[in-house]
Amino acid sequence: MSSSVILSRREAVHVSLAALLPVPFIHAQGGAQDAQSERLPYPGMVGASKERIADYENDPFIIGMEEQLRCTCGCNLDVYTCRTTDFTCATSPAMHRQVVQLIESGSTAQEVIDAFVAEYGELVLMAPKKEGFNIVGYVLPGMAITVVGAIMLWILSRKSRVARANNPVAGGALVTDSDISAEDAKRLEAELADLER
Repeated sequence: MSSSVILSRREAVHVSLAALLPVPFIHAQGGAQDAQSERLPYPGMVGASKERIADYENDPFIIGMEEQLRCTCGCNLDVYTCRTTDFTCATSPAMHRQVVQLIESGSTAQEVIDAFVAEYGELVLMAPKKEGFNIVGYVLPGMAITVVGAIMLWILSRKSRVARANNPVAGGALVTDSDISAEDAKRLEAELADLER
C-alpha cells in the first residue's frame, strides 16, 4: 500500500531548489560561521592584546573624569566612550591608563584634568572652561536665539498691523450706519426684505 504525499506549490519549489544545491556548499556556509566563532574565543584576540583591568578602573569617578576629556585620536568622542566603543583605537586606552595612574598617585579630579590640559592643551576638554573669552561660547547662542526671535516677532506684528490697516473689515472693524449713505441704506433694506420672502 503506497501513501501519496501532497505538496503545495510553494513546498514543491523549495524541495526542488534544495535538491539543486550541492551538499558541500550548504555545509561550507555553516562551517565558515562556526569557524569564525571558534577563532574568537575572547575579544583580546582582535587587534592589540588588551591588558586586564581592575574593577576600580570602571568606577563612576574615573568614568566621570574620562567623560570630560576628549580623545585625541580625532574621533571627537570622550575618552570613556571611545575606549568602550572603538576597540581599534590605541589612544583612548593610553589616556585611560594615564588617568588611572594619576588617580593611583593621589591626584584629585581637578589635578587630573589640569594635567591633561597642560599636556594636550584646552582642546582636550569636551567643554571649554567657563572663564575669559570662553564665556562667549556659552552666552552667544542664547543671545542669538533671543535676538532672532525678537526680530521675527517684530516683523510678524508689523505685517499684521499693515494687513489690518489695509483691510479694516478683516481686521475686525465694524461698519456703522454713519459710514454708509442714506441711499445705500435704503437699497440694503430692500435687498434684505427680498431675501426674507
